[in-house]
Amino acid sequence: MTAVKRLLPALVAVLTIAACSDDSAERTAPHSGTGATKTAAAAPVPVGKGFDFYVLSLSWSPTWCGNNDPSGKSDQCETGSRRGFIVHGLWPQNEKGYPEYCPTRQSDRVPEALGRQYLDLIPSMGLIGHQWRKHGTCSGLSQADYFAVARAARERVTIPPELASTEGSRDVPVSTIEAALIAKNPGMTPETIAVTCEARLLEEIRICFDKTLKFTACPGVDRQACRRDAVSLPPAP
Repeated sequence: MTAVKRLLPALVAVLTIAACSDDSAERTAPHSGTGATKTAAAAPVPVGKGFDFYVLSLSWSPTWCGNNDPSGKSDQCETGSRRGFIVHGLWPQNEKGYPEYCPTRQSDRVPEALGRQYLDLIPSMGLIGHQWRKHGTCSGLSQADYFAVARAARERVTIPPELASTEGSRDVPVSTIEAALIAKNPGMTPETIAVTCEARLLEEIRICFDKTLKFTACPGVDRQACRRDAVSLPPAP
C-alpha cells in the first residue's frame, strides 16, 4: 500500500504532462487549407449601404498590359511579373445602373500606408485611389472597411489552375470558363458571373455578391457579358 501511495504523485504528474502536451498540440497544429478557407469564408464582413449588391471585377492583366502598357513600365506589366487575374475593383451596383463618385466625409486620397496593404490584389496605388473615389465612396464604408471587404470578396473566389496559368496564349470557350469557376466555387451559378472581352481577348470576369458576400444573381451584369463563344487569354510578359 505504501508503495502505491509513493507511485501516485508520479502517475499524476505524467498524466498532467500528457494532457498539457495534447492541448498544446491542438492549439498549435496548423489548419488545413480547407479548414482555413471555411473559417475565412464564414468570417463576418462590414456591411455596406446605399446600393443593392457588389460586383467583383477580376481583370486579366496580360490583356490590359498589352493594350495600355506594352513596354512594361508599370509594376503590373513589367517583364517577369507573371500577373494573371488582378482585382480591378469591387463595385457597389444597383439592379439598374450603379452609383459612382458619391459624396463622403472620407478623404479622396487613399493613404499609402493603407493602399500598400492591397498591392498584392490591386497592383497600383493609382488604381487603388481611383477605385476608392469612383466606387468605394458609394459603399457606405470607410476606406479601411471598403478595402477589407474587397480582399474578403477576392478570397471567396477560387480560380481554377487551368485559368490562372499565364504561360502561353490559348483560346478558351466562355462556357468552359464559367463551368470551371462554378465547379470550384460552391454556390456560384452562371447567373452570378459574367465574362467580358475586348474584341477576341479576355478582359474580365465579373462576379456578383450580396452585401454579406454570398454569390448572387445579377442579370443586368450578365447582359453586358461577351457574346463570343470563345476568348483568347494572352500570356503574361
